[in-house]
Amino acid sequence: MDSRDTDWDGVRLHVVTGKGGTGKTTVAAALALALAAGGRKVLLVEVEGRQGIAQIFDLPPLPYQERKIAVAPGGGDVYALAVDPEEAMLDYMEMFYGMRRAGRALTRMGIVDFATTVAPGFRDVLVTGKTTEAVRRKAKNGKRVYDAVVLDAPPTGRITRFLNVTQEVAGLAKMGPIKNHSDLVSGVVKSPETAVHFVTLLEEMPVQETLDGVAELRSAGLPAGGIFLNMVRESLLPQTALDSAVKGRFDVGELTLGLKAAGLADGADATAVAESLMAEVVEHARRTEIEQAERRSLTQVELPRYELPLLADGVDLAGLYELAESIRTQGAA
Repeated sequence: MDSRDTDWDGVRLHVVTGKGGTGKTTVAAALALALAAGGRKVLLVEVEGRQGIAQIFDLPPLPYQERKIAVAPGGGDVYALAVDPEEAMLDYMEMFYGMRRAGRALTRMGIVDFATTVAPGFRDVLVTGKTTEAVRRKAKNGKRVYDAVVLDAPPTGRITRFLNVTQEVAGLAKMGPIKNHSDLVSGVVKSPETAVHFVTLLEEMPVQETLDGVAELRSAGLPAGGIFLNMVRESLLPQTALDSAVKGRFDVGELTLGLKAAGLADGADATAVAESLMAEVVEHARRTEIEQAERRSLTQVELPRYELPLLADGVDLAGLYELAESIRTQGAA
């Protein structure tokens, strides 16, 4: 599917997931910058306690408090929040029972940890609840406080269970505040205001996990968004040369003569250099062939795809803004 056909204007909650090692947090941060461009206000949320947002933006560890961390191109603002389940539990106690002080006592007694261990779905309700509250929150003028919220979510293998909060608490509460809260969260997560994006590399395991994740998401009635192909490397040779290298038809002797004619090597050195270059070309050609096959595999889910380049100097602030610009150029924000 052509990414230019995508329209995310109605989406306010962008959930970003991906297999470990695919750059999920980096893509979530770049997406937040892209969405904020042009004067919008975006909240970037993390829920795994890794302080990945702070590391990417070169900041001290983030507290359980929304704070501005970056200015997007055109004057938009990116805020960040590192959700802490215990603090979210206190918010919950205050919101539904008016018992924040009692909640702190429960925390000291370890009951919160006990509850979220016995019923892990409850922990997910707490952290997703904090995120969806930010999506729904309105200022005194009646407008939404945030134009968009980006959630750096758990990995692909856990994303459906994490978001399917109503099912997760079904055995925990049939009625009352917990059930009402999970229904409220589910109402946002399953609405057209939400899109779940997948981050992958053009490698067999991440691509297969993405395909499986999309299928699980759809089975649960959750809204799939787009697929971000991260760390994409451009092919350095024309397709004809790549085909020849894969099929073993690349002439080392001809390459040796070319190096000699160009004055780049001579004698035995020219042969050694040519053989070394040939090995690099074959490896590059085979990797390109695999990447092309994985691209074809991703077409079966019929979701928009966006390609983000491999940053030669690694991910720093400049690279993050480069990725954000690439996301905007491709129409994903």
